[in-house]
Amino acid sequence: MTLDGKIATKSGDSHISSNQDLQHLHSMRAESDAVMIGIGTQLKDDPLLTVRRVKGRTPIRVIIDNLAKTPPNSRIFSAKDGRIIIAVSNKAPTTRLAKLRCAGAEVIHCGIERVNLSKLLSKLRSEGIRSILLEGGGGLNWSMLREGLVDEVIVTIAPLIAGGEEATTVVEGAGARDMNSAIKLSLRNVGRTGKEIVLSYKVENS
Repeated sequence: MTLDGKIATKSGDSHISSNQDLQHLHSMRAESDAVMIGIGTQLKDDPLLTVRRVKGRTPIRVIIDNLAKTPPNSRIFSAKDGRIIIAVSNKAPTTRLAKLRCAGAEVIHCGIERVNLSKLLSKLRSEGIRSILLEGGGGLNWSMLREGLVDEVIVTIAPLIAGGEEATTVVEGAGARDMNSAIKLSLRNVGRTGKEIVLSYKVENS
């Protein structure tokens, strides 16, 4: 994120990370069983979510997509590298689900109107998935933190200030009502990648 907590500008530009930080990100992907994003990130960035900058396997790729809005021609399907799971609610149209399956996705129904994240993680765990790298966006980050489903937060701070009321922040959603109810963290480590600072925190009571 930028120094002022943005992960994209108001126009949607999210090119923040240096080459060194991207290599660090790909290392974390290679060490994880799965990588997870929300539908907002999928539609805005159309990411591959593969491991490319380091040697290692591509993790299982998971998209939280209540209504199955992921386009069947998304770049994620062009990389024939491991499993792709789309987690949907019971409100997802069957026609969209059929197209996603044809594109190569596995569909998991988990929730009536919205994906039940806790139940989804239980299902993934039953399949042997023990570590998940959560790559956002801001809404999904908040939902996972609010439900106590995050163990560790790792943030790279780039020497940039983006500003903008409409720019996306690293955590969005409804947010805490007051600081007493804010998510509590314990600092584990402070590091650097070039001109960037890398902070690692343990989430308390997760």
